[in-house]
Amino acid sequence: MSKPTTLLDARAIDRTLRRIADEIVELNSGTDDLVVVGIERRGVQLADRIVALIEKQENATVARGALDITLYRDDLQTVGPRPVVGRTTLPLTLDGKRVVIVDDVLYTGRTIRAALDELADFGRPARIALVVLIDRGGRELPIHADIVGRTIDVPAGKRVDVLLSEVDDRDAVILADRDPA
Repeated sequence: MSKPTTLLDARAIDRTLRRIADEIVELNSGTDDLVVVGIERRGVQLADRIVALIEKQENATVARGALDITLYRDDLQTVGPRPVVGRTTLPLTLDGKRVVIVDDVLYTGRTIRAALDELADFGRPARIALVVLIDRGGRELPIHADIVGRTIDVPAGKRVDVLLSEVDDRDAVILADRDPA
């Protein structure tokens, strides 16, 4: 096993999130009807940070939400007989809103497919965009991010871990060995 490699430290994550916040405002021509939704777990913390940056920069209030996609997973039967389901919190309706989904790592695309399925239960947004901190490649579905913090080529046998202070007591993006199966 090799030693984990730090790809982004706390300062690099902060700079990346500031750029992402600016790109979200640019992509949506402002903050009107904007809803930023994080995918549980670390996507929610990233979305909260991004919303705080947008609100400060734009002097505006931005709606936010959280998605727990557990029950929308296409591999739910492999999770076990009692999956742990978190809370989804969204505005009452997403009809006509410009929704930005935030996740930490984009890999196969299956998490995003599940998020899109769940969002459909809350209305028909005018637009849905995807923002990820890390795009590590390896897609199994035709899904791409509109805004990417960093694109990283991940060698076989490796994984990308996003650590956030709200969950992990520090901020970092780490390249580590994949756990043996």
